Amino acid sequence: MDMQVSFLDRLFESGLLIETGVDGLYGRGGRFEDVIAAFERLIDRYGAADGAEAIRFPPGMNRAYFEKSGYMKSFPQLAGTVHSFCGNELDHVSLLKCMDADEDWTAEQKATDIVLTPAACYPLYPTIAKRGNLPEKGGLYDLQSYCFRHEPSNDPARQQLFRMREYVCMGSQQHVTDFRQTWMDRGVKIMAEVGLPVEIDVANDPFFGRAGKMLANNQRDQNLKFELLIPITSVSNPTACMSFNYHQDAFGSKWGLNLADGSVAHTACVGFGLERIALALFHHHGLDVDQWPASVRAALWG
Repeated sequence: MDMQVSFLDRLFESGLLIETGVDGLYGRGGRFEDVIAAFERLIDRYGAADGAEAIRFPPGMNRAYFEKSGYMKSFPQLAGTVHSFCGNELDHVSLLKCMDADEDWTAEQKATDIVLTPAACYPLYPTIAKRGNLPEKGGLYDLQSYCFRHEPSNDPARQQLFRMREYVCMGSQQHVTDFRQTWMDRGVKIMAEVGLPVEIDVANDPFFGRAGKMLANNQRDQNLKFELLIPITSVSNPTACMSFNYHQDAFGSKWGLNLADGSVAHTACVGFGLERIALALFHHHGLDVDQWPASVRAALWG
């Protein structure tokens, strides 16, 4: 049996994930959520002393900000928009007839001013830019949000709606690249605490089309993105559970993020894929958390 499907079936049978009838869209059982909450507390133990400002955005963001971000130029295949019925009573009657006939009923659905958040950090940049120049020490932010990416799959580690915990740093080039290296080192230590085998490798985002191939090659050549990989549904193709990204001054220039002296800020972020990390823990230690190694339980629950 396919390893991805076998693991997914076991997750359903155990109640850790709950089937919805859509690939990559799952409910979560209480034990699954408890593991994620415990892992977030572990993240906090490593990051709390840095003094990041905690901000929590909803899983939808301003469409105008989304459009300005350029996401549709690079990743149109992953984007999700929010549409609503905008017709009159006659249109509603037509909609109901289409539904009764099992036909397409979406003709009067129009795009709203909200899109689904593709990454936890996307609403942050325009928000911070509106505050004016950054403080002398730069900016450091702690984010967590549900995110959406349209890539349906029966691989439980590739979900369409998932949670991302991020730290985002804004400052000089040296400041933000030092931040990224610090979290790469911390990421390895965190995963060692919970008994997960990892490797870190250079990576690229899934840019779309022919032009995207050039962008992906450039990203790899400049070592702008690294991923922490853990085997979950494949040993030969391990899953990215953390990412470490240096954006240079791209977001600073786009959003008008400036340092205290008026120069353009560089940015970097570290992201934790919370569902993926939980799945890695269940895959490597078993579906019964009470049977996990004592050292792992101590790291997560004390």
